[in-house]
This record gives sequence, C-alpha cells and structure tokens, in this order.
Amino acid sequence: MRHVIENRAAPVASSEGSRPWLLRATVLAVLVACLYHGILVRLILDWWNDADFSYGFLVPAFSAFVVWHGRRRLVAIRVAPSWFGLVLIAGALAMLIVGVLGAELFLSRSSLVFLLAGLIVYFFGWAHLRALLFPWAFLFLMIPVPALIFNHITLPLQFLASRLASSLLSLVGVPVLREGNVIRLPAMTLEVAEACSGIRSLLSLGTLAMIYGYLLEPTILRRVLLALAAVPIAVVANGLRIMGTGLLGEYWNPQRAEGFFHTFSGWVVFVLALGMLLSLHRAMHLADLQRTTRNA
Repeated sequence: MRHVIENRAAPVASSEGSRPWLLRATVLAVLVACLYHGILVRLILDWWNDADFSYGFLVPAFSAFVVWHGRRRLVAIRVAPSWFGLVLIAGALAMLIVGVLGAELFLSRSSLVFLLAGLIVYFFGWAHLRALLFPWAFLFLMIPVPALIFNHITLPLQFLASRLASSLLSLVGVPVLREGNVIRLPAMTLEVAEACSGIRSLLSLGTLAMIYGYLLEPTILRRVLLALAAVPIAVVANGLRIMGTGLLGEYWNPQRAEGFFHTFSGWVVFVLALGMLLSLHRAMHLADLQRTTRNA
C-alpha cells in the first residue's frame, strides 16, 4: 500500500517542482510584453499597412516552427546558464533606450532580438544559443529596413530594372529611349518609380527562399545559394514585368497598361519568380544526379 501511495505522489511533486519555472517564465514574458508593447504594436501595423514588409508576419511564425521542430535536440543539450547573458540583456536595454529617445525604430526593434539572445544565454547557456542561431538570426528579417538603407537600395534597383526592361524591349523590336529610370516608348512613357524598383519582391522572395531552403534542402551550402539566387531572380522578374507593361502599352492600350495590368502583373511576376527559384533547385538536384550517374 505504501508503494502505491508513493507512486501516486510522484507526479504531484514533479508538477510542483515545475511551478517555479512556469511562474518565472510567465512573469518574465509579462515584463517583456509591457516593455515592448508599443514597439510590437507599431511593428505589426507596419506589416499590415506597408505591402513592402507584409512578409513580416511569416518571420516569427517560421522561427517558432524551427524551434518547435528541433525541440528534442534542444532538450538533449545540457543546461549551463552563463552570467554573460546579463551583459547581453543590459546591452539590449541600452539599445532600447537609445532607440526610443532617438526615435530610431530599427534600433529599438532590434533590441528585442538581442534581448532574446541574452535571456537564452542567461537561463540556458551558449550551447542553446548556438543551437538556436538560425531561428534567432532569422528574426531580424521581420524588422523593416531603415529608410536610409532602403533608399540606397531602391535607387540602384530602379536604374537596374529600367536598364534591363529597355534592353528587353529593344530586343523584341520596340524603339526605346531610356533616361535614367524613365523609359520613353512611341506610345507611352514609363517611369520606374520606387514602388516599381522590385524591392518588395526582392525582400519577400529572399525570405521565402530561406524558408524553402530550410524545409526542402538539407545542405547548408545550397540553402545559402538559394537565398543568394533570390536577388538576381527578383531583378530579372521585375524587368520582365516592366517589359510586359511596355509591350501592352505599345501594342494595345497605355491606360490599361498602367492600370489594372500593372497591379495584377506584380502578383503574376512574383509567382514566376517563385517558379524560377524552384526550377533552380530542381536543376541542382538534376546536376547531382548526373554527376552520381557519371561516377557510377
């Protein structure tokens, strides 16, 4: 009878032993939520209102999935808390203060990611941070690029897209005169504005390429190659979009070319860019298969 009573009491003791950890985690989560409430709300509103950064909703969800997927490996790692985590936490809070006082959104938002790193090191140790390095670093993609850097990226993309589109139009026999980011055709004039620079598809495609590579490609080198390939693919796809707009305006109706088609073609070209990325991945596998067959 005593043996039965002891066995029944064991789960209760275990449950009671886990309560302090649960209480600490809850209190810590509440403190972080109170500290970053305004910053997180504004970040989510940016994702919702700005189409350039709407992919931000995917980033924390995918990071959480990666952590959940590797939960068994994390449990197997020995917990070795480090006091250096307090240094990282203090640095993150200093970033938050500077970001809030200086009205620098990127700095204040990035401080949350660094704060997570400090908490991981302080409570679990460096080994856990190394194991979580990819989902942790991936979180930086949810933070919109600062306006200064964003403008430096979009301007070269505008010129590159207009140069590529004018070359493609000349290739199919359409007379073209390009002046910077302005493409003059006989029937219409196309201005490759900031919204048409391709930055939206570049950021979205790059994020999706990382997710796709992690889920379907086991080798790290190919994951990196797929992520890097998103840049030229997005540029080429955007050039094709501008070319299509020019052809439609030249041979059909300039008003319709700059209206519905211009908006709808963005989705079509993004799907095309995804298809090009999948085709590249397929080509990698075919090259491996041919190499294996040749060696055999």
